[in-house]
Amino acid sequence: MPFTTLICADELRAALGGANAPLLVDTSFDLADVDAGESSWRAGHLPGAIYLHLDRDLCGAKTGRNGRHPLPTRAAFAATLGRCGIAPTTQVVAFDRQGGMYAARLWWMLRWIGHGAAAVLDGGLNAWTAAGGALTTDAPAPAAAAPYPERAPLAGTMDADMLLAALGRVRLLDARAGERFRGEVEPLDASAGHIPGALNRFFKDNLAADGRFKPASQLRADFTGLLGTPTAAETVHQCGSGVTACHNLLAMEHAGLPGALLYPGSWSEWASDPARPVARGG
Repeated sequence: MPFTTLICADELRAALGGANAPLLVDTSFDLADVDAGESSWRAGHLPGAIYLHLDRDLCGAKTGRNGRHPLPTRAAFAATLGRCGIAPTTQVVAFDRQGGMYAARLWWMLRWIGHGAAAVLDGGLNAWTAAGGALTTDAPAPAAAAPYPERAPLAGTMDADMLLAALGRVRLLDARAGERFRGEVEPLDASAGHIPGALNRFFKDNLAADGRFKPASQLRADFTGLLGTPTAAETVHQCGSGVTACHNLLAMEHAGLPGALLYPGSWSEWASDPARPVARGG
């Protein structure tokens, strides 16, 4: 059985010793220092792990109106996966040093392109070392393959126009910190506030004190307490730029609440058009 949401360090160690070892991908990143993630990978990573950079590998071209981290085209992402040697039968395990916020973006994008065998290392690099796992500075050379074949997506999206038309009829969940959601501060985007009707679920609330995800039963209670009983077509996730929203999507999937949608442009795209409505406060 493939791992499709989370994998713990002990499970990963066992899988790496098996016949079809997972491909490990380090997605560590820092919005304030875009070179820091790759530098940390070079300084030490899980054995065999390759590195994918948020801006270079997991984003498309920015226009100034499509958000800070727009999705690449499916064809461009398929080519990236091919260069990494990822095929439909490859078990991929993503990890980072930031509580899974960037690893979840890769997990979601793999599902978006139709790849189900994708998981996030629960607790990331810290959990691996805490479990006695070794790190290495070796830089593996991926066995490049053809671009990932076209497949039906396993994750869906909603664009800005669709969301504007659906406001009031969808459950919209914003993964940003509360002070940004309420519009008290805005360090990154054109204006402060949130999309009208959105509810706030800070992505870090998915994690326990040890940096691992909370148990699935607790996550399910958290999300159903906030959303009621959500259905796939009724729940849309967003954040600042379409990254940490994927953390909430992963948490819901792990909790047995699958099928919610992502608004990839998120607040950074929404706020770029002054004609779109804005709400402030709690």
